[in-house]
Amino acid sequence: MKKFLFPIFLLFALYTSAQSKVGGIVLDESNNPVAFANVIFKNSTEGTITNDNGRFYMESDKTYTTLVVSFIGYEDQEIPLTNKVTYNLEIKLVESAEQLQEVIVFSGKQSKKNNPAVEILKKIWAKKRENGVRKFKQYAYDKYEKIEFDLNTIDSALMKSKIFKGLEFMFQDLDTSRITGKTYLPIFLNETFSKVNGDNLLNEEKEEVLGNKNSGFDNNQAIIAFVKDLYQDYDIYNNYLKFFDKSFTSPLSRTGVDTYNYALRDSAFIDNKWCYNIVYYPRRKNELTFKGDFWVNDTTYAIKNINLEVTKSANINWVKEIYIEQEFEVLNDSVFLLKRDYLMSDFSLQKKENSKGVYGKRTTVYNNYIFDVPKPKDFYRSVGNPYDPAIVVQDSAFWQQNRLEALNKDEKGIYKLLDTLKTVPKFKTYYNLVSIMGSGYVEIDKWNMDIGNVYDVFGYNDAEGPRIRVGARSYFGENDPWRLEGYLAYGFSDQKFKHGLQGKIIVDQKSRLILAAGQRRDIEQLGVSLTATNDVLGRSIASSSVLTVGVNNKLTNINLTAVGVEVEPLTNLRIRLGSTFRTLSSALPDVFSLDYLDPTAPNGISSEIRQFDVSMNLIYTPRKKTIGYGVERRDINDTYSTLFLN
Repeated sequence: MKKFLFPIFLLFALYTSAQSKVGGIVLDESNNPVAFANVIFKNSTEGTITNDNGRFYMESDKTYTTLVVSFIGYEDQEIPLTNKVTYNLEIKLVESAEQLQEVIVFSGKQSKKNNPAVEILKKIWAKKRENGVRKFKQYAYDKYEKIEFDLNTIDSALMKSKIFKGLEFMFQDLDTSRITGKTYLPIFLNETFSKVNGDNLLNEEKEEVLGNKNSGFDNNQAIIAFVKDLYQDYDIYNNYLKFFDKSFTSPLSRTGVDTYNYALRDSAFIDNKWCYNIVYYPRRKNELTFKGDFWVNDTTYAIKNINLEVTKSANINWVKEIYIEQEFEVLNDSVFLLKRDYLMSDFSLQKKENSKGVYGKRTTVYNNYIFDVPKPKDFYRSVGNPYDPAIVVQDSAFWQQNRLEALNKDEKGIYKLLDTLKTVPKFKTYYNLVSIMGSGYVEIDKWNMDIGNVYDVFGYNDAEGPRIRVGARSYFGENDPWRLEGYLAYGFSDQKFKHGLQGKIIVDQKSRLILAAGQRRDIEQLGVSLTATNDVLGRSIASSSVLTVGVNNKLTNINLTAVGVEVEPLTNLRIRLGSTFRTLSSALPDVFSLDYLDPTAPNGISSEIRQFDVSMNLIYTPRKKTIGYGVERRDINDTYSTLFLN
């Protein structure tokens, strides 16, 4: 298992450069930054807007010689670009005497009334239910998804550090982000091709993965689960968009006029369709909002393309930047369908401008839409195995045929780089260390076994004193149909061994019928967790923590035997039937007594409690998605509630 992905990403790279790159800051005559100023390559449609601090960066595959900077109430500035790469520009805008009145009206908050941009927005609200696949009874399309991670803010100090000694070839060629203007090093690439079918009448959707490929990592499934959980799907027409467990107000939201300023900036033909260009930016700081612009068709009022950038004042833990682009295509001269979706996040432990971090990029391309072709309800109930070797290991001919967006030269370089790195002993050492940190287990492939969890090795409590614990589990792969795992622990104060052993097997894949049994003899603090004493292998934080505060002597010896069966008759509905027998006694009888009156005992008092129980649990996880088909699976979204009945 390699769940802990970000540190791994600090170890790879290769990339090339674009033709025109430019970045800098836009100021007014008082040297104050000008936010949301328009910056564009002359005689092109390629441009951006400055951020809250007046800064900008952009790049193009084409070569341009002039940059145009404009903002309402200021004179346009044309900046000659003598070099292909121009950084740290300082551009000053001069107020226009002719447009001075416009500065008073439009430089701050935009009016909600008599604003053509707001009138267009209202028509978008009225039409949005008719746009996209939701307009049809049934739909199907091909979907190609590309995930990339990059190490960003590369400098000479990092390249010369000891950690990369012997790996200098990784830095032979860096590139600069067209979004942030930072140098970065591509380190991971994952590709997935699938076919999606949906039925709006049945409210069903099924995604069938036909191919998956990643750049050099053995544990494909763990990476996919990580990425799926990281980047949830979203719809820009919704009132709120959820990223990293936070809800942002969409610029197309019905509450948008109270959250954003809107301004009609331009109009032009895009793919032979007349479209309006609307700029938006937040009315207030310190809210979960975006800034950017979108193009909307003048007849269908469907979005042609849109970009969203999270404002600097939005506070998200470990995330510095979020940037989104979406493109739509026309169907039957009226309906717009999502064609391409691009999302980039900048993850960092610090919010400083020059702090190092990791870019996470997701590009999704949609094609070959088919509508109103019904499929039987059973089609959506059948679930294939999307991670068997026949799907995960596809040949180059498959990818050449089904890659809806060709890999560029740089992305191909990631695969080549990983092939090279896997031959370098130092990289293998780093890879194994980070793998252990992420999963908690030391993999021994020749024995099909994992040793761990390494985070449980050392502990301390008042009954055992210093304590060590060593565990292991069988591990042939992510989708093992059975798993056997256990541990052995020893307390140096009580000089006693403890143990836990558990086995489980999936008997039927379709209904996910699982049988399990286990036995545990250990020390625990009762009452800390609702289900702690039913967990055969669990590590009780209260009884075996390395560091504790206060006295920890209310500890209990537990001898637990458990058997159970679990079945999933319907998707996301699990039924568990189990039985346990446990014996409880105080681990420190001098300071913590469990004695009770017992007429059957020789002295009328018993110190040991015996308990037998049978339980049934119903667990319903509506709309939750999982990954894998073995006895253990991974959840890839935690957006929805879990209903639990015991």
